[in-house]
Amino acid sequence: MSDHSEKTVSAAIDLKEFKRGWRIIVLALIGVATSAAVMPLYGFGVMVVPLQDALGWARGDLLATATFLSFGAVFSSQLAGWMNKKYGMRPVAIVSLLLLPLAFLAMSQVDKLGDSVWILYLLFFLTTFAGIGTLQVTWTQLVNLWFDENRGLALAMILSGSGIAGLILPPAITAVVDYWNWRAGFVFLALIPLVITLPLTLRWFAAVPERVRVALGTDDPAAGGEALIPGIPFAEGIRSRRYWTINISMVLVASAIIIMVINTVPLLRDKGYSAVEAGRMFSAFGISLVMGRVFVGYLVDRLWAPGVAFVALFLPAVGCFILLLDVNIYLVIVGIMLVGIGAGAEFDIAAFLVARYFGMRDYSRLFGLQMGVISGGICLAPTLAAYLYETSTSYDIVLNVNMTLFVVGSLMLLTLGRYPRLSASG
Repeated sequence: MSDHSEKTVSAAIDLKEFKRGWRIIVLALIGVATSAAVMPLYGFGVMVVPLQDALGWARGDLLATATFLSFGAVFSSQLAGWMNKKYGMRPVAIVSLLLLPLAFLAMSQVDKLGDSVWILYLLFFLTTFAGIGTLQVTWTQLVNLWFDENRGLALAMILSGSGIAGLILPPAITAVVDYWNWRAGFVFLALIPLVITLPLTLRWFAAVPERVRVALGTDDPAAGGEALIPGIPFAEGIRSRRYWTINISMVLVASAIIIMVINTVPLLRDKGYSAVEAGRMFSAFGISLVMGRVFVGYLVDRLWAPGVAFVALFLPAVGCFILLLDVNIYLVIVGIMLVGIGAGAEFDIAAFLVARYFGMRDYSRLFGLQMGVISGGICLAPTLAAYLYETSTSYDIVLNVNMTLFVVGSLMLLTLGRYPRLSASG
């Protein structure tokens, strides 16, 4: 892989890669949207009240399922990298798309497995293991292998699958639950990967594109060839200062982002806006998230990625500063949108930087470990924010802490230096 800094910067998008790999984009986009990490997160919310009414479990207890889903992702994302390396991405993805529906079907019978909400917690924890080959580790690795010139933009496109899931799943599952019952909601979730993602995976999943197969001297599209693909071995990567610089930076930024996602609406209510006004204002967050994701993805393909990342992840600090001030509604919305830009750029940047600085030889294990570190690192962030708010009875200290996290996290990326020249031997 050549030094990216030596390439001629062009504002135009090279469509050759998209013409060759559009099926991979569609598959990975759907894969992210129907993954074990995304579907339960966006699909369960509308079933909380029906479950509460039917089983008598407290709403707060039901909402805690998200914590166990995230906790499972801490471990399963690391295991995903190892399994993709040992068995190949395509076989692991196919088996996972068969096991994931079984996890949802088990959830549809949760009351028959026991009368404790902890049974549901266990099922949510195990879901990411059942669908281990559907996690972002797999889909980002697939796109990284197929795209080079437009890698950042391609990653931004497929990671927008979570937004599509958030748009489609809630109303669809609401209709299913209203027509039948809460059990049907879980059955519906089980059918989606079986009916949509699995057939596309069987037809379109090619782990290695033609340009890589030619270099490896093989005609097998499922061939791994990891040892011959340019990149740094896993053992060397995890000893690298750059690797942990990226990890720590992403933990700081992701912690601040999840705090803002949870607390922005309550913050707006404290500022005197009604529930309806706060909800409408927060919609600006989602809009800027999608815009930020695509625009940052476009820029990192053409400019030095850590510099782009610095700007994208520093802007939320400006947004938090605006939210500290007593300003009009339009500036408040601007502040919310600046935070959304950082939220949209975060995981795209993480995947892109690992690929650019460490190559694709051990990408799945390096990115899988990174996702585990980030997921584990942000677990206590919401609790910390709640404690700071309760002790100060104001969001001012929370916003100041977040500003610090955004500034420090973004500045750290400027120390990464030039892209390395990577060879097949590492």
